[in-house]
Amino acid sequence: MTLILRRCLLLLFCISVCLRSYAYETSDSPQLPDYLIYQNDTFSIYNLILEDYLDSLGARNHGSLFELKFRKGATANCWRGYQAIYSVNNGELFLEGLVSCGQLLSDSVGFDFSKDKLSEFFGEEKSKDGRIHLDWYSGFIFVPRGKLLRWDGVFQKTFEKEVKLEFSKGALVSSTEIQNYIDLELGEGRRYEELISEKLFHEILKINWKDVSKFDCSEKYTIKIGESGLIEDVTMTDYRTKESISEFWDRKEYNYCLRTMKKGLKRMKFDIVKNNGVPIEELVILELWFEENGVIENWTN
Repeated sequence: MTLILRRCLLLLFCISVCLRSYAYETSDSPQLPDYLIYQNDTFSIYNLILEDYLDSLGARNHGSLFELKFRKGATANCWRGYQAIYSVNNGELFLEGLVSCGQLLSDSVGFDFSKDKLSEFFGEEKSKDGRIHLDWYSGFIFVPRGKLLRWDGVFQKTFEKEVKLEFSKGALVSSTEIQNYIDLELGEGRRYEELISEKLFHEILKINWKDVSKFDCSEKYTIKIGESGLIEDVTMTDYRTKESISEFWDRKEYNYCLRTMKKGLKRMKFDIVKNNGVPIEELVILELWFEENGVIENWTN
């Protein structure tokens, strides 16, 4: 592919990405969390326990519980139309009630209504002192204790420190403190406020791009950081198939760019990030632009 053609295609691609990003941001908004009252404190939690339960029963049951009261309160940042309030009392998990989106927990408007409807929906046998015993729920709730570590931009959040609460049929069976961030000796930081792409770009500037005048490596790359914090792979984000590679790339140029990137980044090591106590791999996008004089620019959004 000629240099001019590749750069024209890159410009068109950048325009299309901007348009797609705008459409995404207007259709997927950050969501308000539910709440858990635990050990005399109130925490935001990211488990849709009630919503998942209603989904398992079928859409008709949503209507029998809400009768459009809360669904009418649905907003872009609260599509379910309510926020649930849970509590742990005497080692048991309860649903205290619901509030409309963004409503203060101290505001009783709608809250008393929800308690009556919940009692009617779940039955008197599950209602204890005006709250619903979730004796059907088995799973985990993660209570944040540290700084924000990862956020998917919509709902799911992970924190550097958490308390892992395990429930079996509504009973609390274990409480475990977990550490989701592990500092490694000589490891590059991966905390929430740190730009991993900037760290990668800084390392790329050290690479000896000896054939930069011959090969143009201006492209968007996907760097895979493994569970151990080491870089496991580097690929071209938009060219994964043999067909796309052969159509838009000279094979020697393609191989040179990837081989040089992998060799230059292989010595990097990052701190370990976990999600709810389990180490995760992470894909980082890095977009590079090579000037004809050898200057490299970071075009990552």
